[in-house]
Amino acid sequence: MKNKWFIVSLVVILGVLVASVITKGFGAEKIFRQPANKIAMEAIDYINKNVLTGNTTATLVSSAWLDNDLIKFALEIDGKNFDSYISSDGKFLFPDVFNMKETEEEKKEKEKKAEAEEKSKLISIEFPKTEKPDVKLFVMSFCPYGNQAEDSMKPVMELLGEKVNISLNYVIYDNYAKSMNAKPEEYCLSADEKYCSMHGRGELNQDIRELCVAKYQKDKFWQFVDEINKGASADNVETKWQAIAKNLNINVSKIKTCQKNEAEKLLEQEVVLNNKYQAQGSPTLVINDTTYQSGISSESYKQAICSAFINPPEECKIMISTTENEAQGSCN
Repeated sequence: MKNKWFIVSLVVILGVLVASVITKGFGAEKIFRQPANKIAMEAIDYINKNVLTGNTTATLVSSAWLDNDLIKFALEIDGKNFDSYISSDGKFLFPDVFNMKETEEEKKEKEKKAEAEEKSKLISIEFPKTEKPDVKLFVMSFCPYGNQAEDSMKPVMELLGEKVNISLNYVIYDNYAKSMNAKPEEYCLSADEKYCSMHGRGELNQDIRELCVAKYQKDKFWQFVDEINKGASADNVETKWQAIAKNLNINVSKIKTCQKNEAEKLLEQEVVLNNKYQAQGSPTLVINDTTYQSGISSESYKQAICSAFINPPEECKIMISTTENEAQGSCN
């Protein structure tokens, strides 16, 4: 499948290059900026109808605007993830992007520059200092980039313990089904579309359950999140979560009651925080009310949080890891 997608990539890219020359560019400046996910879903639909054969289908994992001209989206085919691109008007699909003018030396120099910029961002950001830093990590429960951020944050939380207040929060949209030309129940809690999630109703339900576990069995929260990430998806979580919860000695009945009776209240609290911190993408990290913008390794997170202490504890001297997660991006 990987080879097939690469061959399709070359064919489509050549077609796009020719089309670009003929049209003298894509004219994206005149295009109204639609939700990235809506345009990406149109690309997924095209791939399924015109590229893939048999029972093989592509599903959308995440999408994000790169600039005014291009959208990057991740798709899954036969259990494998691929990064692809589409023009802002939805006309041109790039299964991959190549800079044919870039030499190997220029590529290495570009990578070094990008790495230096990421490090300088962390150094230049000054977080307000407090005795006990407040840390909010905004995610979508099935956004792969958000899951990577959760994996990075967990060792930091274990290291710093009660000396820092770390919470997991959730990115909630409104009117999302309408923007996707879908039925409200596919993405939202109710027909008024006040509370919706990018990866569907299964993700929204899981956001609610995780908020319930955080409220009623906080000591089990990070274990629950970790096991859900490993063993469930937005498509099958409704059939998987109870067994995972029971295995962790979580009171399933209590979580169900919470989900039924407190969903709107819990989601409204998240919406208030989303608006306060302008958290529209997963992951978004906020430290002492200041948005963090740098790498998502555990060590990067630890350094940023430790810089927000008035008196950093001894644990801040312990190095966790310098390895960044393999893929970085966001669902927005």
